[in-house]
Amino acid sequence: MNKASLSLRPSAVIGAVDPRLYGSFVEHLGRAVYDGIYEPDHPSADADGFRTDVIELVKELGVSAIRYPGGNFVSGFKWEDSVGPRAERPRRLDLAWHSTETNEIGLHEFQDWLDKVGSELMLAVNLGTRGTAEALELLEYTNHRSGTRLAEQRIANGRTAPFGVRMWCLGNEMDGPWQVGHTTAEEYGTLAAKTAQAMRMVDPDLELVVCGSSSSSMPTFGEWERVTLTHAYDDVDYISCHAYYENTGDLGSFLASGVDMDHFIRSVVATADHVGAVRGSRKLIDISFDEWNIWYNTRFERVDRIAGVDNWPIAPRLLEDVYTVSDAVVFGSLLITLLKHADRVTSASLAQLVNVIAPIMTEPGGPAWRQTTFFPFAATSKHGRGVALEVDITSGTYATERFGEVPLVDAVATHDADAGRFAVYAVNRAIDAPTELAIDLTGLDADDLPVSARVLADPDLDAANTLEDPERVALAELPFTREGATVRLTLPAVSWIEVLIG
Repeated sequence: MNKASLSLRPSAVIGAVDPRLYGSFVEHLGRAVYDGIYEPDHPSADADGFRTDVIELVKELGVSAIRYPGGNFVSGFKWEDSVGPRAERPRRLDLAWHSTETNEIGLHEFQDWLDKVGSELMLAVNLGTRGTAEALELLEYTNHRSGTRLAEQRIANGRTAPFGVRMWCLGNEMDGPWQVGHTTAEEYGTLAAKTAQAMRMVDPDLELVVCGSSSSSMPTFGEWERVTLTHAYDDVDYISCHAYYENTGDLGSFLASGVDMDHFIRSVVATADHVGAVRGSRKLIDISFDEWNIWYNTRFERVDRIAGVDNWPIAPRLLEDVYTVSDAVVFGSLLITLLKHADRVTSASLAQLVNVIAPIMTEPGGPAWRQTTFFPFAATSKHGRGVALEVDITSGTYATERFGEVPLVDAVATHDADAGRFAVYAVNRAIDAPTELAIDLTGLDADDLPVSARVLADPDLDAANTLEDPERVALAELPFTREGATVRLTLPAVSWIEVLIG
């Protein structure tokens, strides 16, 4: 058996855990919206056509803010198409996903749904095929109280009070050749800065996110961030990061995906701080990690991609990955990595929420169920609050093809002073053997505090929750022993755990 130990110190504060760290993402893509959150003929549908079974699962998941409406979709999106009487809304070709968008669900309807689930709207503007003027018009429509044409149009469309959107994404993945209107860092940085400056003339307190490179593997990565921020540093609050991971047959490297995410974050922070130093600025740019997940993109490219000049389906089944236990363990490790950077990663969006690379799946006319990735997110969003704490870990290592020697155990902790609770999140990357983990609580004065532990693991690493067997995988209680200030647990091979103290 492998052995590892960690100790907790309440003084080892990384940073406050911003609730937006537990955000998500809904794009007009596949069945995310239609047949996902919205299915008016479903037995559970409410008066607005939204599936109440999905609403309850989203509440259980605990997402704080939801980025909308894209994603790649936003770069061809005309926001005006999505407001006003439904019967008058045009159908459009969505070039991003080779589909037909009906605009049956638009800005008003999505905000109504957000009100039901209790999440904040994080709105993206189209800087692919549109620009500053259109962004300003959308801002006026959503946020200006009354007395102008666009504000009065919103009121006439049924929403008297402004939407009050605080956080805005200035485009999406603008360095990606797949992106409609993709461009260079010079051109994008100039446009983003001009748009940000204009939007702040309307409201100086908006929170603005500039696009980072669409992936750390892009040839533009690093230089894109530097050039873009050279133009927009003074005008924005965040730069975005996007990262997806999949098991390509090298399980050891896949389990170490958090190592890659960690390096990605450190690189972007270093680049942003370099630009700030060159400018002599005391301001810090935070990271909005507004797309992250496990995504089997190779399957999409090989099997699911839609083509054909006359083939533009409505809400096709796209990117409906079925997640396994090993996927969920890696997913949990990515959450650990985000928390380990809570001082600079103050917003994150799990991409996506329903049906499309999602923790929640639905069947038309049928049930909704939790994928394996649902459980680490729901647990962490509920208990991983307050401040993030660095933990002192002693662990063995193992060799990976991609990342060299990697620790068998990775972990982070949180302290929610209001709830009087500490939480420890850990992942055991060992493939062939369990790991005994000793947690030293000496620094917590925790003799009288209750302890509980849960684990996500299964002898079958490919076990998954499906339509036929929706409850195959779930969190289970994990036995432990307690000797004075030491808690000992045996972590199964390839497992994710949550330990609550208090």
